[in-house]
Amino acid sequence: MTSEHRMFGLWPSPITPAALATALRLNEPAWDSDGRTLAWVEGRSDRGVIVAHHRSDLATRDLTPETSVRAFIGYGGGDFAISHHTLYFVGQADQRIYRQDLDGGPPRPITPPFGAASSPTVSPDGRWVAYIHSFEDIDTLAIVDSQGRHWPRRLAQGRDFYMQPCWHPAGDRLAWVEWDHPNMPWDGTELRIASLDLTGPLPTIAETTILAGGPEISIFQPHFTRDGQSILYISDQSGWGHLYRRHLATGAIDQLTHGAAEHGTPAWAHGMRTFAELPSGTIVVIRSQNAFHRLIAIHPTGAERDLAPDLPGYTAFTAPAASPTAEQLAIVASGGKQPPRIVTIDLANPASPKIHVLRRSDSELVPPSALSEPQPVSWTSFDGELAHGLYYPPASDRYQSSGTPPLIVLVHGGPTSQALATWNPQAQFFATRGYAVLLPNYRGSTGYGRAYMAKLRRSWGIYDVEDARTGALALADRGLADRGRLVIMGGSAGGFTVLQSLVTYPGVYKAAICMYGVANQFTLAADTHKFESRYLDSLLGPLPQAAATYRERSPLFHADRIRDPIAVFQGEIDRVVPREQSDSIVASLRARGIPHEYHVYPGEGHGWRKSETIDQFYRAIEAFLRSHVLYA
Repeated sequence: MTSEHRMFGLWPSPITPAALATALRLNEPAWDSDGRTLAWVEGRSDRGVIVAHHRSDLATRDLTPETSVRAFIGYGGGDFAISHHTLYFVGQADQRIYRQDLDGGPPRPITPPFGAASSPTVSPDGRWVAYIHSFEDIDTLAIVDSQGRHWPRRLAQGRDFYMQPCWHPAGDRLAWVEWDHPNMPWDGTELRIASLDLTGPLPTIAETTILAGGPEISIFQPHFTRDGQSILYISDQSGWGHLYRRHLATGAIDQLTHGAAEHGTPAWAHGMRTFAELPSGTIVVIRSQNAFHRLIAIHPTGAERDLAPDLPGYTAFTAPAASPTAEQLAIVASGGKQPPRIVTIDLANPASPKIHVLRRSDSELVPPSALSEPQPVSWTSFDGELAHGLYYPPASDRYQSSGTPPLIVLVHGGPTSQALATWNPQAQFFATRGYAVLLPNYRGSTGYGRAYMAKLRRSWGIYDVEDARTGALALADRGLADRGRLVIMGGSAGGFTVLQSLVTYPGVYKAAICMYGVANQFTLAADTHKFESRYLDSLLGPLPQAAATYRERSPLFHADRIRDPIAVFQGEIDRVVPREQSDSIVASLRARGIPHEYHVYPGEGHGWRKSETIDQFYRAIEAFLRSHVLYA
């Protein structure tokens, strides 16, 4: 096919706003205790639906057709559990845990109508449900009987946060992760195990012990082995997130993974997982290097097998779940050119795994030849140190252009997070229109070791701004981007980087796109939700001692330096970065006549969920870039 010549940025794209608006969000696959049913969460516009697939059926079915499912503690997650032919889920409207029998009948609540619940975790015998509860900013580990006949009981309290409860196979012990302010879960947490007294109407804690972790060691995803002899967990005590096994009888610890690779992930939400144990004792773990994932199977002997050759096109994975009865793994799998899918991997014959696709997040009608393949890139930043990221070149199977393309610098949120080689609809939206895209994993990002992540301590607004800028200029120097048409875009913490970049380096970027960006660090510290209410202690320093730094890194106080065109987008009911932050920046832009647009979306919070909002958002961005970048 002969390619047609079109201007960069004006290529007709198969990635339309309407298509992005209708894509599903897939998460948290989980098996029933008999291994016959697999369930997962589907985000459909602003609703969460539990979908189930029984191994005897060809079709799936919705288990919560009338009730939206979504837990709200922190950033959510930990929406449901399935065990003994029964579904336990958190209702979005009232945050209670509901019980739904898979054979039918209406769901009924088993927890009271106050506070919020997350991470329901069913005991091996099906009698009890442990869960995280939060009420008036007091978090606890609680327990209720699975029928909901008794008032729930607090099992653990006194720490600021609890996460990832898990049961011992005997049902007489629980383990979980806990930590206190000002730490975030990637800074320092502790793994605690508790013996239970089962003599009363509800279990109580007999004694507890801290097994791992500390103020400067992060623990992630405790899991008792199937034989009950050990507990597995991820720890970054070596400087990288590695998998460990602690023998419960002796306390001996084995490190199961090694090298410069990450096997955990920052616990931004409940219900997150990076490994699973099959019935044979083989552990399948996600290994991350240079923003690309591989699945690694670790045999009980310690021998490793890389499953990447059996999974072509998949370079990012989340939430692995092992069948309790078969050598089968369910996981959310995606890639740079592959939208997310729910897949199962049959490892009964390890030499020849069988892959089955159970659910696709979108139509997958766009051919891979029309999509951009992310490439790992590195560059030398302003101070001589290396920074990393992903580069998406312009891509089309029908169009080409001469010269160098405009560049979108797409800054991830967090800021303690990472841009991965997963399906990125924003990057593909731009790349298939003829833009180059850079996703900088600036210093402070995860995935490159604890030391790299810790670079952002007291330096937010410096390394992120500098690494984004020097990354864009490096690509221009390599002939991969047009130096005169650089655009910076980001949301939340990434939105702060956008605003701070415009304040620090006016004129570097031709235009900017800011979604619910942090403009005032003082009000962020005062108004944000509990989970992040002390996050700034590490990013900027504690108040009042660091007040001068807060003012220096608050774009609002230096908004008079912003002179580049900017589009600002904000959710009306955002409780993480309240609307007032964007209102204040826009007021300064309006007063000084700076070219700008302001879009406020009713009913939206910290990110877009409604299909109509997503459609309007991308249409507005496309029009803004045409006016201020392509035709300016």
